[in-house]
Amino acid sequence: MTWVSIVVAGIITYFTRMTMVALIRREMLSSKLKDVLSYVPSAVFPAIIFPGVFLNDYGNFVSFTDPKIFGAAVAVTIGIYSKNIIATILSGLISYWILIFLILNN
Repeated sequence: MTWVSIVVAGIITYFTRMTMVALIRREMLSSKLKDVLSYVPSAVFPAIIFPGVFLNDYGNFVSFTDPKIFGAAVAVTIGIYSKNIIATILSGLISYWILIFLILNN
C-alpha cells in the first residue's frame, strides 16, 4: 500500500507540474513576467545549496574551518571566472575531496 501511495503521489505531482509547462506557451506570458521568471533559478539555487554547506546535521552553523566552506569558496571562485557550471561543480567537489581525504585524513 505504501508503494502504491508513493507512485500515485508521484503521478499526480508530475501531471500538475507538467500541465503548466505543456499548456502555457511563451507567447502567453508578458515580457515583464518573463523577466521576473528569469531570476527564479538564481534565487532558488542558493536556497538549496547554502544549508548543506553552512549547517551541520543538527541545524547549527558550522565553523569556518569546515571543508565544505572551502570547497564552496573554490566553486564560487571558479564559477565567477569560468561561467561554466560543470567546471564549477567539479572544482568544488575535487577541492573538497582533496581536503577531506588527503589533507585532513593524516
